[in-house]
Amino acid sequence: MTPTTVVLPLDVPGGALAGVAEAARSVEDAGLDGVTAAELTSDPMLQLTVAAGATSRIDLATNILVAFARSPMTLAVQARALQDYSRGRLVLGLGSQIRPHIERRFSMPWSSPAARMAEFVSAMRAIWAAWATGEPLDFRGDFYRHTLMTPMFTPPTLFPDPEVLVAGVGPRMTETAGAVADGLLVHPFTTERYVREVSVPALARGAERRTGSPTSQVVDSTFVVTGRTEDELVASTDAVRRQLAFYGSTPAYRPVLDLHGWGDLGDELNRLSRTRAADRWAAMGELVDDEVLQTFAVVAKPTDVAARLAGRGAGVVTRYSVNGVGVSSPELLLQIAADLKDVVG
Repeated sequence: MTPTTVVLPLDVPGGALAGVAEAARSVEDAGLDGVTAAELTSDPMLQLTVAAGATSRIDLATNILVAFARSPMTLAVQARALQDYSRGRLVLGLGSQIRPHIERRFSMPWSSPAARMAEFVSAMRAIWAAWATGEPLDFRGDFYRHTLMTPMFTPPTLFPDPEVLVAGVGPRMTETAGAVADGLLVHPFTTERYVREVSVPALARGAERRTGSPTSQVVDSTFVVTGRTEDELVASTDAVRRQLAFYGSTPAYRPVLDLHGWGDLGDELNRLSRTRAADRWAAMGELVDDEVLQTFAVVAKPTDVAARLAGRGAGVVTRYSVNGVGVSSPELLLQIAADLKDVVG
């Protein structure tokens, strides 16, 4: 059985490239399995390229990179370059984002996100295959069409294609992850019950459509509420409450709340998010009560977090991406990750 792995987000303020090398080396030196970079204020492929040059062993994962902000060809080129430069260590975690961001932030088309994601991944794999085999590129889909490739634009293939994971909350996108990708990036806005009752069955249904029904990776990024002092615990609690409120205001994530009978909370969070009140984000966080917090997050002393995370993901999770939103310092986050590695590695 493949051991469960533990990875950490690159802790670089503001997503700057300065400091990435040092952050990545600290994770590798700690004996952990990888680093992740998210598409927030920077392009994660840039951050991971710097991390690749500073390390030799750890995985380099996007968690997540916004697929629909790009074309399959542009990402295939980037991923092939980073996969070969890192000597086969890239893990390409893709997400769809939500419609307002795709249309209004990236100015890109949005429609049928699960079907579009399935085609995006398939097109990218077809491009990689054409480069590796020399066969003509002939991908024709409903959303993407790639039918031209000449030697001048064909990069060498030095290492196998990177692992591709897809982020999903709803059953349709989760099925897509099982059908066309190598696994699922579990959104932080989820619960153990939702993962076991909704996500895992949907992932399995998707995998059944693939030849051989391969085992899918499941990557967990559960929120952590903890602290070494009372002040740290209060700050951690507030940070996670606000993040849960932010996610809970998104209609696409409502199925998680509905499963627990908290649909009305989602409605109120969404209403507040649309107001212009200066304190709306703080007010939204106050609506996340202790029951909701403890259902979505592991709330524990620092020494107990690793065991609680491992128990929550037992029998399902194959990779833990330790969530730092509620952790007060890089040192404490690194210690929690090391403890988790001892438990599950």
